[in-house]
Amino acid sequence: MKKVPIHTLKQELASVIAEAEAGMEIVITRHNKSVARLIDAGGRHLHRGVRFGKASLKPAVRGNTGGRYLELLKQDRYADSE
Repeated sequence: MKKVPIHTLKQELASVIAEAEAGMEIVITRHNKSVARLIDAGGRHLHRGVRFGKASLKPAVRGNTGGRYLELLKQDRYADSE
């Protein structure tokens, strides 16, 4: 845990935020009294499955369309609005 006075926080905001992002808990003080706490907002309680980061793209059209691919894409785009 690191204590940072408000006037220092104003001058060094970017670096203090970088420290919080790295996992350090920052306590902000005014006249040597704690007034706020700055912590990483990232997913401490975020569950990531085994497939995280392993996404793949799938083709919108499979197989040969015989030149009709634009018509198929148009039908796909407007299928929800009907």
